[in-house]
Amino acid sequence: MKKSRSFSVLTGLCVILFMSFNALITAQPKQQYYELKVYRIADKSQEGIVDTYLKDAYIPALHRAGVPVVGVFKPVEADTTFGKLVYVFTPFKTAEQYFQINDKLEKDKVYLEAGKTFLDAPYDNPPFKRYESVFMKAFTKMPAFRVPNFSTSREERIYELRSYESATEAKATKKIQMFNEGGEIGIFESIGANAVFYAQVLLGSEKPRLMYMTSYSDMKSHDEHWKAFGSTDGWKKLSGMEEYKNTVSKLHSYLLHPTSYSDF
Repeated sequence: MKKSRSFSVLTGLCVILFMSFNALITAQPKQQYYELKVYRIADKSQEGIVDTYLKDAYIPALHRAGVPVVGVFKPVEADTTFGKLVYVFTPFKTAEQYFQINDKLEKDKVYLEAGKTFLDAPYDNPPFKRYESVFMKAFTKMPAFRVPNFSTSREERIYELRSYESATEAKATKKIQMFNEGGEIGIFESIGANAVFYAQVLLGSEKPRLMYMTSYSDMKSHDEHWKAFGSTDGWKKLSGMEEYKNTVSKLHSYLLHPTSYSDF
């Protein structure tokens, strides 16, 4: 009888522990997935067609498909790529949602009609030169993207997109660790850099690499925040650590403005 009772108590404790562990795992925020499309355009005519397509067809269709927010950005006027690139950032809750989105768009009659000029453009007069699609997974320390809130006009706001390439997979893993466990994300948070996302590139060119985006009310704020970042004790200590040396072989920084029709 005692053995039976002890066994029942032990079984009950195991069930409770399992349920508690399962609840803890379920409570952990899931890492989102992001797609970054980069359209390369030749002139104002192509830019206009891309803008109309994104504004009137693509973004509304994504909203209908369960993607509430899409960001669209263009290089600042001083950049040599001004008027030549359009960046489209789309967050997805799961990888499955991303891989299913094209099927949903193909069945969306409103989208197909609204985007006809873009989608059915003649081969000898295309709406863009080429576009790149980069698929990413959010970092563990910032598993979901954030929409910043600014009172300045869209023309003033600065979104800085950064791409960090690494020489090897091991170095890339170390750089991601530097952001997560190393505390680099925390340093950005401490100075109020308004990060939109941090992510590892899973599909796309120039791998291995990571990408992230911070945002600022204007260029003055951008410069002040980066100056503050570089002078923090946390960054000085982190950047001097031997284990994180040579983790970035190539860095690209892109300063962008949000378009008038971007969701943020």
